Amino acid sequence: MRQARRRWDEARLAFMLLSRLPMGRMDVPPAMADAVWAYPLVGLAVGAVSGLVFGLTAWGGLPPLAAALLAVGASAGLTGAMHEDGLADLADGFGGGRDKAHKLEIMRDSRTGSYGVVALVLVLGLRVACLAALPALGMVMRLAAIGALSRALLPVVMLALPPAREDGLGQAVGSQLALGSALAGLMLAGVAALLLLPSLPVVAVMALAAVGVCVLAKRQIGGFTGDVLGSVQVLAETAGLCALAVQFHP
Repeated sequence: MRQARRRWDEARLAFMLLSRLPMGRMDVPPAMADAVWAYPLVGLAVGAVSGLVFGLTAWGGLPPLAAALLAVGASAGLTGAMHEDGLADLADGFGGGRDKAHKLEIMRDSRTGSYGVVALVLVLGLRVACLAALPALGMVMRLAAIGALSRALLPVVMLALPPAREDGLGQAVGSQLALGSALAGLMLAGVAALLLLPSLPVVAVMALAAVGVCVLAKRQIGGFTGDVLGSVQVLAETAGLCALAVQFHP
């Protein structure tokens, strides 16, 4: 009973960290690193809601492009656009920074520059265009699986790269992260993909997108930050949607 309560609290904490969904209050929250196994659960919920919005609005008669815009907007609303914000900060830092210190300084700035705006427009536009090209039937399951997979990659990145900062939320989680928690999240996302999205090419493309961000982050700032993690999630999800669109429109 105590173990089940602990897992429930860890799952609630994951939702508190990665979404805006109400999870109540916890008097003694678990360690943030212990909650990473539940990141895919957040992705399942966010993706399912996004897919439901897409399906209902498309079946209600909206053009596919409008339905896709509402679905992507619902996803951003449920997460507070935190991952998209990370992508914008990463683009600004990597695009405009002179050296590691300057890049990290830019990434911490709350203002969004031209690199960030362009990155957001391109990625959001690509997500909407690919989603609009997909059939409404089955999108709840597909987006739920993609959401789970894209978030299961985050603890893997934290294990693969050192923290680029000596402070921050990413550093706090990554410094205490255990391999077992990351593997549990991967297994959970793998089961979701097997049941809801049995497509190895989609999974492979998402993993390649995450690897690409990791390689770039290692070269640019020597490790990961919260913005790097947000970028991994957004770009992996976008890559998954692109792969799905290719499958349906070869």
